[in-house]
Amino acid sequence: MSQGVTLDRVSMRFGSFTAVDDVSLDIRPGEFFSFLGPSGCGKTTILRLISGFSEPTSGQVLIGGKDMRGVGANKRPTAMIFQNLALFPLMSVAENIAFGLEVRGLSRTERRRKADELLDLIALPGIGDRAVAELSGGQRQRVAIARALAVEPTVLLLDEPLSALDLKLRQHMRTELRAIQKRTGVTFIYITHDQGEALTMSDRVAVMSQGRIEQVGAPQEIYESPETAFAAGFVGETNAFPGIVHAADSEMAVIDTKLGQLRARNCAGLSGGEAAVVFVRPERLLPADDGILVRVREKTFEGSFIRVVGEGQDGVPVVAQITNAGDLPDLRIGSETRLRFHPRQAVALRPAPHG
Repeated sequence: MSQGVTLDRVSMRFGSFTAVDDVSLDIRPGEFFSFLGPSGCGKTTILRLISGFSEPTSGQVLIGGKDMRGVGANKRPTAMIFQNLALFPLMSVAENIAFGLEVRGLSRTERRRKADELLDLIALPGIGDRAVAELSGGQRQRVAIARALAVEPTVLLLDEPLSALDLKLRQHMRTELRAIQKRTGVTFIYITHDQGEALTMSDRVAVMSQGRIEQVGAPQEIYESPETAFAAGFVGETNAFPGIVHAADSEMAVIDTKLGQLRARNCAGLSGGEAAVVFVRPERLLPADDGILVRVREKTFEGSFIRVVGEGQDGVPVVAQITNAGDLPDLRIGSETRLRFHPRQAVALRPAPHG
């Protein structure tokens, strides 16, 4: 069973500091939903508001359509997994998993049966009698998930639980987490600053900055069609070419930049004379006979592609990721090459506000 979560104009202030600023959002039942943003953007505060460890200064948090104001953390249909996991070292794996069930008064036999069921669910059957110290980092991670699921929450909250793992194990655990979520159908709400985690695991992502939500959408939608300059710059690597709108209609805009006039999708309703930034992903820049003239400053061979860092007119930085198709142009350090992109694979947006 799973339930949805609604944030209705939720704000959280600490004195003069606003950690969460008028956030409204619907998280669907059974969804793997991630909050993505830099440290201090308010994402962990939102998790605490949903869990009941904090109460909002204003607005409502609803779980399954029920207002949670005044409902303590121990009374909410949620469970939370923290960065440090907090497994009990003197308890066996099964005892760790069943700890919440003991508090609820289930018999020893029932607790063990439930622990063994959950060990099967997380693909670690038969290790219930092991000590926590005998487990690898990934196994401990899965045991922490099993312990959270033991109390049958309808919403599972995860606060950057993979941050302490090495890169290879972190990548493996992304797949494991997603598989567990699919098997259980529980609503997962995940907090991370790692865009790779958010993009690979989530049904939808909320990109946050300075206590506000910049954009909510499916991972590919946010990557391909960012709605703000912050979302464009934070989610994935991108080129940013600032300029002034020369002409615009409802679909496309022409921007005067130091690199010349560039066309891109007008995703922000820009009008002539406005400041704008053209965002182009490095993999969208292709070698061509015409286009942006770039002097190569760095070149990195990555096997299937070549990463080029260069300078355009007036020293404008340009990064390209060129597929190694066997017919590459001259990319020696100091050489010049031309790169172009399809206008519909670029977006024109207003610059990010300062401060």
